Amino acid sequence: MTFPRVMGIVNVTPDSFSDGGQFASAAQAVEHALRLVEQGAHILDVGGESTRPGAEPVSAQDELGRVIPVIEGIRQRNADIHISIDTTKAPVARAAVAAGATMVNDVSAGRFDAEMLDTVAELGVPYVAMHMQGAPRTMQNDPHYNDVVAEVKDFLLERVASAHNAGIKEVYVDVGIGFGKSIAHNLALLHHLSEFSSIGSGQLLGISRKRFIGTLAGIDRPEDRDGVTALLHAVLLPAKVSIVRVHDVKRITELRKYGITS
Repeated sequence: MTFPRVMGIVNVTPDSFSDGGQFASAAQAVEHALRLVEQGAHILDVGGESTRPGAEPVSAQDELGRVIPVIEGIRQRNADIHISIDTTKAPVARAAVAAGATMVNDVSAGRFDAEMLDTVAELGVPYVAMHMQGAPRTMQNDPHYNDVVAEVKDFLLERVASAHNAGIKEVYVDVGIGFGKSIAHNLALLHHLSEFSSIGSGQLLGISRKRFIGTLAGIDRPEDRDGVTALLHAVLLPAKVSIVRVHDVKRITELRKYGITS
């Protein structure tokens, strides 16, 4: 099996669920990002708007003020690392790519901004489309599906088709673990991850420090969930995931030392 590319999380937010405010200044965020590269990250995912359950939206101006200095700072220090902008807003995506980003990671899959797909197509960068039921503020208010695997799959197939029709050539999918899903929904999707591996250009998996891990393992603090996160990634490697999005890059890349690689 092939070991996935590792995407390191760089949150520049005051209220993200596990590290909000920890890297609030651009200088702190840049140094954190460069440490993730040293630890083996292939991609850095920079986000300026929290998407935790219950999160309130922020303006494009506020989001730009958070992420652009960080992207510029990373690019000044490292000309080669891939940088993803985690945003649902087309103007933020455009400015981020101008500043040095090379990918757009959109938890709304283009549903929150009608200009997003056309903008990404114009920019010519890879795109990640994620499934989410509802919006961050309300998504965990009693999520319901008749068949979560089939419904998420149908949604992602439609969004990939829309992205391709807009002119985006490289589209990755994300089943959206924890985004409008119960624990049972999350486990069903993880059990059937292989069904999503052939959609688009591949799939991104984001389970790092998620609440369902804490609930199942009895670990309250998100930052204490990295060990269980790594173990779950090791178990899920046969599912042919292309990219794993994680907080603790070092622990994930160390899986290679134990022969968990191709």
